Amino acid sequence: MADSESGAERNLDPTEKRIREARERGQVARSRELTTAAVTISAAAALLVSGGSIGGRMAGIFRDSLRVDRRALEDPATMVTALAHSLTLALGAITPVLAAAAFAAMLAPLALGGWIFSPTAFLPDLSKLDPLAGLKRMFGSKGLVELGKALLKLLVVGAFATMIVHSMMGDMLSLGSLPTQTSVGRACALLARAVLYMSCGLLIVAAVDAPYQWWSYREQLKMSREEVREEMKESDGRPEVKAKIRQLRQKYAKRRMMQAVPTADVVVTNPTHYAVALKYEPTKHRAPRVVAKGRDLVALEIRRVAQEHNVPLFEAAPLARAIYGTTDIDREIPQGLYVAVAQVLSYVFQIRSLTPHRAARLRRPAPVVGAEFGKYVTDADDGSEAAP
Repeated sequence: MADSESGAERNLDPTEKRIREARERGQVARSRELTTAAVTISAAAALLVSGGSIGGRMAGIFRDSLRVDRRALEDPATMVTALAHSLTLALGAITPVLAAAAFAAMLAPLALGGWIFSPTAFLPDLSKLDPLAGLKRMFGSKGLVELGKALLKLLVVGAFATMIVHSMMGDMLSLGSLPTQTSVGRACALLARAVLYMSCGLLIVAAVDAPYQWWSYREQLKMSREEVREEMKESDGRPEVKAKIRQLRQKYAKRRMMQAVPTADVVVTNPTHYAVALKYEPTKHRAPRVVAKGRDLVALEIRRVAQEHNVPLFEAAPLARAIYGTTDIDREIPQGLYVAVAQVLSYVFQIRSLTPHRAARLRRPAPVVGAEFGKYVTDADDGSEAAP
């Protein structure tokens, strides 16, 4: 009972498989504060670099917009065209700032969770519409963390804004005494500096939020011992599934083996406990090859199929056991059994060419198995076997 309770605790690091599945669902570590800081700093830097030109162009657009022919005022379509033209010029003027912000918005997520595209994330999640779940999120630990971040952001950014306004007060008051175009350019430069300095405050918030988001992401993916065991079973294969697969493989292997018995030249038997079917093709193989082998019920099936297809049966207990223990199916027999198997095959091939009367008078060989195969051979025909 204690083991089951401890196994329910999610205190183990997530596996690679769990992390990969989470990424496929679109679940990665993300820090909105880091993205906000990156976008703000990039936009402020672009505005600081091109602030003078942007200010000049905006002043020109503002000046040209006020120079409207009196007769054009009577035509509403002319005013719409003039407004669209001015908006197009203004958009072209601030394009560098927008491009810098968009570029930062795409690159900022790479710093924490990496780039990811998950179609699953676009699917509607009705559980998010549950008001009880929403209240739980709002007043839960995450809600408190978000509240803490909001207060931290307010304090830090407010403090930076206060210092910036205090330090730039003289420059801002002097804008009224400058020419219009110069004043607009100067105002853009001051705005860029102010935004850039306040972005440093956002960086402080991001420096706190990014590690927390990474830690929270890993905590959500942590696994219990039971989940790890289940994943290992799924990866390696459940025992019952592996047993079923092994059973099917044995079934299909046996079927293929039985289909090869009719093509054999001889079946060497024990005579009851072992049966080994041999085939010799001098043009393809250097030595006779085992096409089927088995013991007990499988051996009985091999003998039955061999008799149905007139494949000769040769009783030689030591030889049958030696071949069975040393040679796998579709493999050639070891060199130490060449002479013994050659005697059997020579006898079988002679019988095929003789009449039944003369074949009965042919002396039956007694193949001898070398001492190196002694561990596969026993004196009694009891079906026992020392082979692994």
